[in-house]
Parts: sequence; C-alpha cells; structure tokens
Amino acid sequence: MEVEQSKTLYVQMFGNFQMKYNGHPLTGERLRDTHFTSLMQILLHNVSSGVSRDYLEDVLLGDRDVENRHQALQTIIYKAKRKLKKMGLPEDNYITLEKGIYYWTSKIAVKEDAAVFDRLCDMADKSRDEERQLSLYLEACYTYKGEFLSTYTGVLWAGAEARRYRKQFCDCVQRAASILRKREDWFRLEKLGRYVTVIAPFSDWECLIMEALVESGRHEEARKLYADTVDNYLKERGIYPSAKIMENMEKLGNQIRHSYEILDQIQQNLMEGSENIMGGYQCSYPVFRGIYHMVNRLMERGGQSVYLMLCTLVDSKGNPMKEGERLEEMSVRLGEAIRKSVRHGDIINQYGGGQFLVLLVNTTRENCDIIEKRINQNFITGRQRTGVQYHVNSVICEA
Repeated sequence: MEVEQSKTLYVQMFGNFQMKYNGHPLTGERLRDTHFTSLMQILLHNVSSGVSRDYLEDVLLGDRDVENRHQALQTIIYKAKRKLKKMGLPEDNYITLEKGIYYWTSKIAVKEDAAVFDRLCDMADKSRDEERQLSLYLEACYTYKGEFLSTYTGVLWAGAEARRYRKQFCDCVQRAASILRKREDWFRLEKLGRYVTVIAPFSDWECLIMEALVESGRHEEARKLYADTVDNYLKERGIYPSAKIMENMEKLGNQIRHSYEILDQIQQNLMEGSENIMGGYQCSYPVFRGIYHMVNRLMERGGQSVYLMLCTLVDSKGNPMKEGERLEEMSVRLGEAIRKSVRHGDIINQYGGGQFLVLLVNTTRENCDIIEKRINQNFITGRQRTGVQYHVNSVICEA
C-alpha cells in the first residue's frame, strides 16, 4: 500500500473529483463552485504543460457575453487563490501566468491518479521483461477507479480525456489478461475480471471471469455466472449481452466437463429441488432460450400447440413502468402471480425490469386468455393503478 507523502496535493480524477492534502480531503461547498472546480481540474491535469489563457477562458467562460474576458478570468483565479488558502494549503501564489500560460505552483507537489496511470502504461509498453510488464499493467488497471471526471463528461476536454483513458484502460486489461492466460494464472485473471466488471460494467469483461472459472475447474460457478450475466444485462439494461460475449461464454461453457459418475448419481444431480416444484418453472434466460429451441424441435413430430407470452408492467396510463424501487417491488409480485397462474410444465423468465416471458406448452389461444385473467386476479389488488400488458405469439416450428 502506498504511503502518502506530506506536503503533496493528491488529486483523484478517476470517478469522483477529489483533492487531498496532508491526509485531509479538501471538500465542502468550495468544490461545488463550478468555476473553481473546473479551474482546478484542468490546471492540475496539466501541471507540467500548463494551460493557455485563451483556452482557459474558453473552458471557464464558454460562449457567455463577457465584456472583458481577461479581467473575468483574473477574477476567477483571484477568488480561487483565496479559497485554496482557506482550504488549508500552505500560503503561496498557487497559480502563476508566464508568457500567456497559466501554471500550478511548483512549490506544492501534485500527484494525480490519471498521470500515474499514464506513466504506468507507458513504462509497461516500453518494458521488455514480461514479469515487469505484467506488474505494471496490473498496477495501471487497479489505479483506474472509474470514468475520468465521471460527472463532468459533458465538458469537452474532460469528455475527450475520458474516452482516451477508457480505451487505454481496456488495452491494459487485455494485455495483462493475455500474459496471465499464457501463464495459466487463473486466480489473478479471475481477480482482474471481477475488478473490471465493477469499474466498467456492461462492457463484456465477464468473459475473463468465466474463462478463469472454467480453466480452474470451477464449473458450477461458471454455469451460475453465465446465467447471472445474461439475466443482469436484461434486467438492468433491458439488452442482451453482445454477440461477442454470448459466443465466448457459450464456447467456454462447452468446455465444462464433469468428473466420472455413475448414471444414478448423474440423474440425482439433474433432479429439480423440491422448493421449486410448485407452479411454473422459472429459469434464467440462457435456460429459457435452450428450452425454447428444444420445444421447437419437438413440435416437428408432436404437433403440439405452443405460445409465447410477454407480460409487461404498465402504469395507470398504459405506459411501461420506469426504473425504481416501485418497479422492483411490482416485478417481484408479478413474477409470483405468473408462477401461481400457469401450469406446472410452463416456463417463465424475467426478461428485464418489469417484463416476463412465459412459454405455454400444449395449449390453445383461448387458454392464453384464461391465463391472462388468472394472472390479473393474482396480481391486481384493491384500487391498484398499475396493470399488466400482454402480447401473445404462436410458436411456429422452424424445421
């Protein structure tokens, strides 16, 4: 763990913007001052090169109609110096102007996480020693704590830097993973995968965890991760994981092999738990998709009538419910109502926030209407204003 140096201003640009001096955070109302915060961000990110007066005016004043832009900038800097002194920094002329360029004072050392990240990446790229390369790439990955100035990406310069750092971070992860894969270091590959999926969610990094679990023989955990990943993408974003992640995870899933067992043991492991025996069969999206494929194949010779139903939570105006605690609560209730309303052999999947898929096997269109009424009876209580919107399609054999 790095020991912080006294008399050094530590600046965090990844994630939320923070400044710390002598172990104490410089926070409070002052950081909510837009001009002050914007000034500190761009100056401290460009400690070595400084920032030109014209560019600083553009960043801080934008297109506002200001009579004397130089004077307005000088006023902002004067107020910033006063605030810095009140925040506890040692007395100094914190911001200086030299030949049209503004600089942060050289008397107060600055350590910025983004600059550290840049330096680590550069050192790793130039190194010819694999062990040192891996160490530097991993250190760079763990230095990246989130999007560069995540709440300021609407600012042009900050948004451009955020994109640059995001790409650089992805490159570091891929290069570190490549070395770990080559060394079959599945423990550190899993650790890296779990870190990056939190820092950059919904970016397909779950493949790293899946690979580490499969290669280290933890097959049950790999299966659960596969199902949870697909469900999480659908529930949180209402989207499928990308074709790349689906393809990679299915490919890795196909590598899973069980140890030798007799048939009775295998059959026992395949049995459904008694706690799930009542009502319809609720499962993850990958399982639901596999069952759909299988039912479609069985229709070739069985002549069964199968329907796919989509149940969507709607508000009093008939619009899909929006994100929030209310949606989560109602989704739980709707899922329970559906499970109670369908038959033992019907299959259910929570497709996303407030949406459920139901595969109704060996039924008729008229029975689908009956099931809709049954779900409403189990779900709608009293003067409840939310309801359920239904769409039903016949499953057509694709053979």
